[in-house]
Amino acid sequence: MRELSAEYPRYGYRRIRIFLGRDGHQMSFGRAHRLWRVAKLQVPRKRPRKRIATGRPRPQAPTASNQVWSYDFVFDWCANGQQLKCLTVTDEWTREGLAIEVDGRIRSGRVIEVLSRLVSERGAPKFLRSDNGPEFVSRALLTWITSQGIGTALIDPGKPWQNGATESFNGKFRDECLSLEWFRSRAEAKVVIEKWRQHFNMVRPHSSLGYLTPAQFVARGAKSSDRQATGRTAAVCGASALRPVAQPSRMGHVNAETRVAVSS
Repeated sequence: MRELSAEYPRYGYRRIRIFLGRDGHQMSFGRAHRLWRVAKLQVPRKRPRKRIATGRPRPQAPTASNQVWSYDFVFDWCANGQQLKCLTVTDEWTREGLAIEVDGRIRSGRVIEVLSRLVSERGAPKFLRSDNGPEFVSRALLTWITSQGIGTALIDPGKPWQNGATESFNGKFRDECLSLEWFRSRAEAKVVIEKWRQHFNMVRPHSSLGYLTPAQFVARGAKSSDRQATGRTAAVCGASALRPVAQPSRMGHVNAETRVAVSS
């Protein structure tokens, strides 16, 4: 547990328990938590962010894989002063990181190249979700999207929570990769970031997927039932069977029948 915690410092005992289970050390959440506390392990706290409560549904919410892709930019710097501009593309339903394109400058033409490659590999989605950045609302990109028969789902200005899937992916990308790595050059950053993307899709368990990896979720058919089994109800290699619901007590019925019998 200590070795895994050192290797993945942003993972808590729940995800560490998944890795232990894969190695044959299966245990309950309670036991994993007790061992975690005995080892005096903890995840460094992040600075809390102000959140805006909203009950409005997300426009064009997906119900299956390859329906809605979302994309955005993440920025960072190398040790040699080079800027990193990362284009992230995710599947909102399966949580897959479809691509992370890394360079110093990424204009609309480069965005079209990345999306064209993904469409040729996976087929075109129904919608592309993004903010209103200049790269995403350029005439060239909108013309290409229209030619592919893809709909656009631009979020409202100043409302990033409408692009929650990408915001979540980008937060994990920064927290588990960019904040932990020290890139000496842009070339090194491309290699390390692509390695992290593969790890995210193939190794990292996701609580929103019933503690499956995105690859396992896709292999199972990406059913909505797997998306609902999260937290304590998830097993080591996937969602556990639902616990049987306790039958309602017949004490009240027995007492009622007894009272009727006595009165008669």
